[in-house]
Amino acid sequence: MPTPELRSVCVYCGSRFGERPSYRAAANVVGTSLAKAGIRLVFGGGTQGLMGESAAAARDAGGEVLGIIPTFLMEKEGLLDGIEHEIVETMHERKIKMFEACDAFCVLPGGIGTLEEMVEVMSWSSLALHQKPVVLINTDNYWAPFIELVEHVCEEGFAYPGLRSILHVIDDPAKLVAEVTTQARPSMDKV
Repeated sequence: MPTPELRSVCVYCGSRFGERPSYRAAANVVGTSLAKAGIRLVFGGGTQGLMGESAAAARDAGGEVLGIIPTFLMEKEGLLDGIEHEIVETMHERKIKMFEACDAFCVLPGGIGTLEEMVEVMSWSSLALHQKPVVLINTDNYWAPFIELVEHVCEEGFAYPGLRSILHVIDDPAKLVAEVTTQARPSMDKV
């Protein structure tokens, strides 16, 4: 059972599958693991790519799933059967609703939208606007260039060295539940 503090995890990931089968497998493991732990999966709605894969895996494993999708994407991406949906008007509204509906974030491989969502919650964390864990699943070293960029930003003096500590990087998606339930918020004087 989830701890009282951890009821929902927002999963950010691609609306495509990517080039490696390992990305899809990781999304499946994330959805299944969250469901088995009794933790609701919150995602951007739709049926496509890793987003649809993780949500369908959670649903199929008996988990609770909330999809938040803007009306303009409903026809393009479809709605996953058998889960709860919240329909919003804009991408900004979608992001805020996803943020409010979760207690932690999981980031799987994805494109520019995934990157934007991850950077935004990192920025908000560095400004002490939330204390929710941000777990980056580095499947097949997909996020290595981003991790290197964050370290470069810190080294060049554009962020405090503690910025890197906001990201909890794991390689094995099966370790997500343990990671999000044990992570403490980094001290703000180090970020």
